[in-house]
Formats: sequence, structure tokens, C-alpha cells
Amino acid sequence: MANSLSNPTPQFGTAEYAGKPGGDHCQFCQQPIAGNYYRVNGAIACSACVSISRNELARDTHAAFWRSLLYGIGAAIAGMILYATFEIMTGIIIGYVSLAVGWMVGKAMMKGSNGVGGRRYQLAAALLTYAAVSLAAVPVLIHYSREHQRPTQSQQQNLEAEQHQLESESGQTPRPRPRQRINSGPVLGRLVLFGLASPFIEVVGNPFGGLIGLLILFIGIRIAVRMTAGHPAEVFGPFDASVQPSH
Repeated sequence: MANSLSNPTPQFGTAEYAGKPGGDHCQFCQQPIAGNYYRVNGAIACSACVSISRNELARDTHAAFWRSLLYGIGAAIAGMILYATFEIMTGIIIGYVSLAVGWMVGKAMMKGSNGVGGRRYQLAAALLTYAAVSLAAVPVLIHYSREHQRPTQSQQQNLEAEQHQLESESGQTPRPRPRQRINSGPVLGRLVLFGLASPFIEVVGNPFGGLIGLLILFIGIRIAVRMTAGHPAEVFGPFDASVQPSH
């Protein structure tokens, strides 16, 4: 970062067009321009700011990508919780939450990469958005399954208590019931597969509503993809500041 700049780091993606066009001040650092000037995304820039844009802005590194991916995973988990919580609390299946999830993922990834985007960021954003929305079906399924099993478990406990009492009255020693051990690995795997396929399963069960849900999910993915495309600085120049543009 140039020490001569008293203002914060120039934001080349969001230039502030201060002053009148063709003025003698850099529209990023607000310093007077002497000699040559440049155009960065249409805004007048001094040589120092152009040097920053070329050397430090939108530098795609492995560290930037993995940091972006980590932020995106966090946003995807938060989006999945938001989607599932809304459906559980309201009982309403609304696909418009997919739009919010796509925005959350795209915003988080760009925050993690400091504005770096590109193909691999877009691919990761699309996969994370789809995974967040589709896997939201898993906690919803678990919630409703537990709600449905509560009466059944109560009846089973009553039957076991009655059998235990009959064995005690007949003089038999009550035998402890062996507990069934459930291997959670295959169960978790099936739940994940069910979640990933849930948008298409919904189409089979409810063609009209399922297709609308898929369309909204696609739009949410598109939002994340467009946000992570990146906006590299376009630099033109140098131009001679002493030459006035002809009208």
C-alpha cells in the first residue's frame, strides 16, 4: 500500500465520482493529479492507485480461494438452518428462501476472498447453494419423523411395562430387554443422499410445486454465481493531464 495515500485503501470496484468529470483529483484517493492520469473502470485515477490496482487488487491465490470457500461453507450452513427452521416453525414450504441462501453464499465468499472471483469461485458457490437448500430437507424430515414416532414409542413403552408386570406376577424373573445398537454411518449416508435428491423427489410428489421450487433454486444458484464472478479493474491509460479533451 502506498504510504503517500492518507485515505483508506481505494475501492476500485466502487469508485466515488467526486467532483466534476475531467477534474485534476484522483477519484479514489482524492489526491491531486500531476502529469499523467488513468481510467480505472471509467474513473480518473492517479499512478499510485493504478499501481495498487495492478499489484494488489483481485489477486487470485490458493489462500484467497480456501478462505473464500471456508466463508461460503459457513454461509451455506447458516442458510440451511434458516431454510429448515422456517419450514419447521411455519409448516410452509417456500422456495424463495433459496434466493436468500444464494445471496448469503455469494456475499460470504466474496468477503472471504476480498473481492476475488472467477470460475472456481462460481462453481463452489453453485454447489454450496444447492447443498444448503437441498440438505435442509434432512432436519425437516428428522423433526417430523420424531413427531410421528412419539405416540408409537409411548405405546411400545406401555406394552413393555405390562409384560414386565405379568412376568413379575407369574414369579418369573424379568428379563432385561436388549438394546438395539444402530450403526449411524449408513443412516447418515442415506439421509445425505435423500437430502441432495430432495428437490427432484419433490417434483415427483408434487410436479407443479416441485418445478417452481427447482426454478427458484436455480435463480438462487444464479445469484451466487453472478456475485462470485468477480469484477476486475479495467485500466486504460496513461493519458496526459495537460491535454484537455475536445468537445
